[in-house]
Amino acid sequence: MTESILGGIKRDTGWSIVLGVLIIVLGIVAMMAPLVAGVVAVYIIAWSAIFGGVAQVVYAIRTHEGGHTFLEVILGLVYIVAGFFLLGHPLGGLLALTLLLGSLLVVYGIFALVLAFHLRPLKPWGWILFDAIITILLGVMIWAHWPVNAEWVVGTLFGISIFFSGITRLMVSMGVRRLAEGKV
Repeated sequence: MTESILGGIKRDTGWSIVLGVLIIVLGIVAMMAPLVAGVVAVYIIAWSAIFGGVAQVVYAIRTHEGGHTFLEVILGLVYIVAGFFLLGHPLGGLLALTLLLGSLLVVYGIFALVLAFHLRPLKPWGWILFDAIITILLGVMIWAHWPVNAEWVVGTLFGISIFFSGITRLMVSMGVRRLAEGKV
């Protein structure tokens, strides 16, 4: 029985390793074609908004929770309309997403900066300060070069994320396989 379990683990990790390699390749392709990857990210967000909006409307109609039903339906419809707008105008969505990303980085960096100074007597506060400064600088750089950078910022970051997800999957799968083979 143990052999069949180990065989199943080896087979499954083999597929997971293949998937990890494919995800790594996809990440590299996304980094090499950042505009396409950015538009794909906009489409993912658009479809997520549409499905989320439909779920919101269905939930509101089915639950009839107090006087909030009307507001829940309106909110769901806003998500649906925004999703379809993004599908119809992916480059405009990419512009907005780039600006949103820059804003998110600045806000995160400010909070990290405040946290760093609150932790100042502790040893690792300098790393948090470093993270805050770099994050704020990245956000400001995105703002400063917007809208020209919209063609590559989101797609490149999307590609980097995919790339590292693939590396993580590959390394975890190989680790599980080594564990199953008793080599750890």
